[in-house]
Amino acid sequence: MGHETSTRNSGVIHAGIYYPAQTLKAALCVEGRERLYAFAAQHGVPHDRCGKLIVAATAQEIPALERLAERAGVNGAPVDLVDRAFIAAHEPHVAGVAALWSHTTGRIEPEAYVRTLQRLASAAGVHVLPASPLIGADPHPSGIALRTPHESIAARLVINAAGLWADAVSATLGGEAFTIYPCRGDYAELAPSRRDMVNGLVYPVPHAPGHGLGVHLTRTTWGSVLLGPTIQYQDRKDDYESNRLPLEAFVDETRALLPEVTLADLQPASSGIRAKLCPPTEAFADFLIQRDTANAHIVQVAGIDSPGLTSSLAIAARVAAIVSDAA
Repeated sequence: MGHETSTRNSGVIHAGIYYPAQTLKAALCVEGRERLYAFAAQHGVPHDRCGKLIVAATAQEIPALERLAERAGVNGAPVDLVDRAFIAAHEPHVAGVAALWSHTTGRIEPEAYVRTLQRLASAAGVHVLPASPLIGADPHPSGIALRTPHESIAARLVINAAGLWADAVSATLGGEAFTIYPCRGDYAELAPSRRDMVNGLVYPVPHAPGHGLGVHLTRTTWGSVLLGPTIQYQDRKDDYESNRLPLEAFVDETRALLPEVTLADLQPASSGIRAKLCPPTEAFADFLIQRDTANAHIVQVAGIDSPGLTSSLAIAARVAAIVSDAA
């Protein structure tokens, strides 16, 4: 994951509920969540296994909850169908007639996680070269010569995990062609005086397969309550601000979960850009994690949108196995 997507997200450790069975997203999310909990505990990264409610606003949404529970069980993310009393006990301000309780969902502080990974990598002898963009690449007797503004680096194998720019990097390296579609998500948040309205993680029922899970409520490890993210495909990969939705656009969807919310309770928050392999016209694209089909000196790690943060350590293990096979 590029740094722009690794930390610009809600920090949820996903259980593996939503993804089609037998996909990399389903398998690596389930494996990754357990790896991530263990890693965070071992290295003191702020996190907790707080659980999550997926709330049916009306009785008509309960069949959708039941279908979601079936998929979750197949994927290895068991959930419990719970009633109004359970919702009220966990989230007194949240409306809903029934919900799924996902006890394996949690949250982590993404920036602390990334800093810890960088510290461990540096301690293991990894050279981190900030401000060294890839400006070109040439064939080399042992693989690929990578050109930066400062030097040329001969590499036997290149792992392309360039996030939003993975497609451009693949083209530069002489790898296979694919397209990364930047899809921005904006957040609002509850004003500090209203944060006590949400205790944990609360999601709506996803109404159809698609690009996101709807505007949801995330109480972060540092205490703020995020509302979002929205979904907006755009052309630029570095535009986090233009055409932001006004706070008014968050009110109705937030009220579906938190009826007491008013516009005065909301304030602007951050935004992030998903690196999607899925164009706007399609509902799903899996992670791309494999040896490149055009250049054997490249391993592609692309399209790492959600659940990329949760899956990250499982993705790393899978890439390590591919690299091992290439040795």
